Amino acid sequence: MTVTFLGTGTSQGVPVIACDCKVCTSTDARDKRLRTSVLLEAEGEVIVIDSGPDFRYQMLRAGVKHLDAILFTHEHKDHVAGLDDVRAFNYRQQQAIDVYADERVQETLRREFAYIFHDFKYPGIPQINLHTIGIEPFNIGKVYFTPIEVMHYKLPVWGFRIKDFTYITDAKTVSDVEKEKIRGSKVLVINALQFDKHISHFTFDEAVAFAQEMGAGTTYFTHISHRLGRHEDVSRQLPPNIKLAYDGLKLEL
Repeated sequence: MTVTFLGTGTSQGVPVIACDCKVCTSTDARDKRLRTSVLLEAEGEVIVIDSGPDFRYQMLRAGVKHLDAILFTHEHKDHVAGLDDVRAFNYRQQQAIDVYADERVQETLRREFAYIFHDFKYPGIPQINLHTIGIEPFNIGKVYFTPIEVMHYKLPVWGFRIKDFTYITDAKTVSDVEKEKIRGSKVLVINALQFDKHISHFTFDEAVAFAQEMGAGTTYFTHISHRLGRHEDVSRQLPPNIKLAYDGLKLEL
């Protein structure tokens, strides 16, 4: 399996509009972060987890020519806003794209992208096949997913484990039951928003503590705010088996 980090930034991305802090003005390419998303290529399937507002550019930048499915973690705009751009894949592949989401996220998609679901199908609108997910494991093609429910303040968010790889974004708390699904991962991806306290995201210290508790071989931080600091500076503060992810990073698992 190949994992490509399409975006590693928080809801505003980095740089933030009109901000002149040392992170937003950094010349280090690793400090340029689009909204959080990953590309999975496994067992002949090409799957994107979350299609945020940068989805179009992420597909262009990564050179993605074929897409089998989009899998959603939750309904916030920075994770769903780019769904309309599946139209390009509809046209190229001459088929609908499979979309996997729980019932709550599907309700948001039907509201935010109502034109997709109208009885009258205007020519050129996105074509999708909705599939309902929940706490039970499921397959996309031959790729087996174990859902992991984490809490984003009071909002349930889905993380996913695929073999020895676990991907979690927008977590603040994780129950003991769900932690057991994570243990034994060789690679863990979790969110680390900033150093200061936050109501709905792991802080840097909370993310480090969680990574050490889970004991993965390597942990990568994502969903990073400009408030965390420059990639180079923050990396020096991390234990050897914890790293900052960055846009374009590829993992071969």
